[in-house]
Amino acid sequence: MRPVALLLAILAMASALVADEPDVYVTKALAAESRFDAKTALEFFLQADAARPNDPFILQKIARQYSDLTFDLTDLAEQKRYCGKALAYAQHAYQLAPEDAQNVLALAIGYAKIGFYSDTRTKIENSRFVKDYAEQALALNANNDFAHHVLGQWHYEVASVGTAKRLLVKLIYGGLPPASIAEGVKHLRRAVELAPEIPAHHAELGLALIADGQPEAGQRELRKALELPRRLKYDDETKRRAREALEKLRPFEKP
Repeated sequence: MRPVALLLAILAMASALVADEPDVYVTKALAAESRFDAKTALEFFLQADAARPNDPFILQKIARQYSDLTFDLTDLAEQKRYCGKALAYAQHAYQLAPEDAQNVLALAIGYAKIGFYSDTRTKIENSRFVKDYAEQALALNANNDFAHHVLGQWHYEVASVGTAKRLLVKLIYGGLPPASIAEGVKHLRRAVELAPEIPAHHAELGLALIADGQPEAGQRELRKALELPRRLKYDDETKRRAREALEKLRPFEKP
């Protein structure tokens, strides 16, 4: 082979390797994610982002890892910092691909999580974003189980806010958007129908049913959440909440 031809062949091979590099990182990241190893998944997704910037899928996945890693942290300031990073990456993914339901949903989840670590005013402001983006995600994909989950959880949690606290919020911050426990139950039932293998769907449906005055139906869903194998990084937290809710209900169980 002539020197020029050999050089061109080498350059072509090098270009192919560079082109494949992000996909190799993504494959490794997805494998780590499936093992609930968010730290390793984040490292590989960040490498994929460096090799192929402005890829909405990679950015959305980075957002998810930062969000999931909060379950491995105990320091509140660090948890809030990671939530801020998750939201920033979700916003970037949304800017690049606003018609992708997963990117829109990542925004809803990002605002919900960072609100958990924020002051009351931020919680209320973010609450509106959570609802709006979850509804947008469903408008793009009516069968997105986690969009139903997020919107259902939003409805029953906001509707469960007591009258006195709701009045105070209205006086100081202008109030909360209208919410309905029944609407929450409806969306969470749909999430369970779409993905019955996800413990979190059953757990949140159980909590919504209890809030709706249906403790027996709620207990069945909570027990189902405990029976199912772990599917997501935060399922340990999901199961903990389900067990606590069942413990609280135990004194009221029928003999």
